[in-house]
Amino acid sequence: MLDIKHIRTEPEAVKAKLTARISDPAAIDAALEADTRWRAATAEAEELQAELGRGSKAIPQLMKEGKRDEADALKAQLRDLGDRKAALGEDAKRLEAERDALLFYLPNLPHESTPAGGEENFQIVKEFGTVKTFDFEAKAHWDLAADLGLIDFARGVKLSGSGFVLYKGVGAILERGLIQFMLDLHREKHGYTEWSTPFFLSRESVLASAHLPKFQPEMYHDAEADLFALPTAEPALVNIHRDEILDGRDLPLNYMAYSPCWRREAGAAGKDTRGLLRVHQFDKVEMVKYTLPETSYAELETLLTDATDILEALGLPYRVKLLAAGDISFAASKCYDVEIHAPGANMWLEVSSCSNCEDFQSRRGNIRFRREPGAKPEFPHLLNGSGTALPRLVAALLETYQRADGTVAVPEALQPYLGGRTLLTPEPPPSAQKGRGDAVHA
Repeated sequence: MLDIKHIRTEPEAVKAKLTARISDPAAIDAALEADTRWRAATAEAEELQAELGRGSKAIPQLMKEGKRDEADALKAQLRDLGDRKAALGEDAKRLEAERDALLFYLPNLPHESTPAGGEENFQIVKEFGTVKTFDFEAKAHWDLAADLGLIDFARGVKLSGSGFVLYKGVGAILERGLIQFMLDLHREKHGYTEWSTPFFLSRESVLASAHLPKFQPEMYHDAEADLFALPTAEPALVNIHRDEILDGRDLPLNYMAYSPCWRREAGAAGKDTRGLLRVHQFDKVEMVKYTLPETSYAELETLLTDATDILEALGLPYRVKLLAAGDISFAASKCYDVEIHAPGANMWLEVSSCSNCEDFQSRRGNIRFRREPGAKPEFPHLLNGSGTALPRLVAALLETYQRADGTVAVPEALQPYLGGRTLLTPEPPPSAQKGRGDAVHA
């Protein structure tokens, strides 16, 4: 949520930043109008309260002086003032709600280092590794996964419809192994505290994280309980300290969580919908940082490194894009996208977005900190990043490490999480597996 004081003092600067992210600045005028009327109603109500206080003190003195008629007249006057103050109080509540509703739909303002413009105005700021080429005809991950028996796409559709994935056998082990690998790396190397959060959140929680009201059409919702399925673990991690005052000496707080994620990925029919490219349910490890305002942009660079460490450990080529203002998320001031190359499909696939939301979410969630005991509370900056999302990571990993014989090599860092497997080979049919126990095939 934007700071209304900033909007009051610098409305034209705020409008210019909204224009830079291709957002309608007219809402600023509407919010300011509601704010002006709220402030006027509040000021008048406060003046009436002061007048009521003065009148209440005068009545005993009038009675003491025997001026009963004057005291009765003043009592009647005060009753009228009380009624008027109550009405003004209701007006003030309505106007404040009207203003805040307008503010809730305003996106965050882009940082000065965020390029202006739309999706096409991104900047490539880092490239790692060399895009893989083959001396044989490379397969796309959907063919590799089917041939190796890792994913049963047809039965996934049968169970839940398009956009849902049914991992099988070693495919399920691969998915689980990648999750554990990422959690271990972020905990042991980067020092994150792991949380296991609920997978459904209250309306208040997703309002605080700024996923509502903007993104409600894309979220899965239990209408009876009014609970929302996680679109990512970010809103859960952001709300851990909602309505709390933190000790500034503890910042930064580095949190992470694994969760399944649910999104109503629309996408154009037939566009990027094959295999694992665009799904409704997927697994992800999410990172969130609570930081001091003055260190948040240095922490954003650290967050980005934490995300790309996963890809470097797996030996996957990637590039980092600095997104333009019109392409960053609703809550972000600055955002990097991390993309890995899938050589079979010959595509760059986004697997992480690392964003600094500054105090946008902490204002909505009333999350504050004190630099020292007794100091005035301030809003921390909140950052989030995928560390990383699984489906496209699996896709790029299979395509990058495929071999001419149709098998897929397992990166060394991942081998301990796959029972020592060094190679993914076609799974034998169920009849051939009977009595074989848990033998490892490498």
